[in-house]
Amino acid sequence: MADLQVRLSDTLTLANPVLTASGTFGYGTEFQDFVDLNRLGGFIVKGTTLNHREGNPYPRMAETPSGMLNAVGLQNKGVQYFIDHIYPTLRNYNSAVIVNVSGASIDDYVKVCELLAPLENIPAIEVNISCPNVKQGGMAFGTTCDGAAAVTRAVRAAWPRTLIVKLSPNVTDIASIAQAVEAEGADSVSLTNTFLGMAIDVERRRPVLSTITGGLSGPCIRPIAVRMVWQVAKAVKIPVIGLGGIMNSRDALEFLMAGATAIQVGTANFIDPAATIKILDGIEEFCDRQGVKDIHEIIGII
Repeated sequence: MADLQVRLSDTLTLANPVLTASGTFGYGTEFQDFVDLNRLGGFIVKGTTLNHREGNPYPRMAETPSGMLNAVGLQNKGVQYFIDHIYPTLRNYNSAVIVNVSGASIDDYVKVCELLAPLENIPAIEVNISCPNVKQGGMAFGTTCDGAAAVTRAVRAAWPRTLIVKLSPNVTDIASIAQAVEAEGADSVSLTNTFLGMAIDVERRRPVLSTITGGLSGPCIRPIAVRMVWQVAKAVKIPVIGLGGIMNSRDALEFLMAGATAIQVGTANFIDPAATIKILDGIEEFCDRQGVKDIHEIIGII
């Protein structure tokens, strides 16, 4: 079998390139009846904020052709709840447990990181500067080079281990923003988050979502996400994590060939809770069939 190990930083090596996308996999334990979490390269838990968040009012999810809109709004019980109640259930997994961190201000990001830093079995955080469905923070920081750099700089000073920055696709030049966070100490970038979208109920003559707009995910965004990963991988020297509409192993391989070192599976988890393991099995089968001995033989070949 091929060697599927990949590195996201000098201190973080994954057994394979398959990760889960934050917000689609809960805290991981919800899926343990369906997949062996230890087989994954890692899993990224739902967005964690400084304080408890109820999220946005319902309705906040809607199906669209070849995708879905969501406006959940980072519902979670806050970082202290994660430390006290969730972390003890995750600390003994072999796969990397990565925490997605969000904030309404730079100080929020820093405080969450300072609280998480003593948790030795959290090898990495993913800083979300790209959420399109909250009214403060998130995408506001991710849509300019200066904003993205400012958050990364502050978090880098507060977080001692691997730092992944999740980029927004709702920009004109994502490569420049990737370069900006790389310059401020990001170890890796992940892209793309959801695209800003909208759906209207024509019978009721009103938006489907309570927030009017939300984040579009699923297969419909994959070709755009692959293009953005290809652009960013050529523009930075740090590893790129690709995501956006990955439903099967062939989709994942597209991202790897475009330059992604690892991939994240998101919307597919709602359709098939075993999607991640099936994608991993498919990558292994492809490598065996094609005579690929090391996954790096195909990473970035385009």
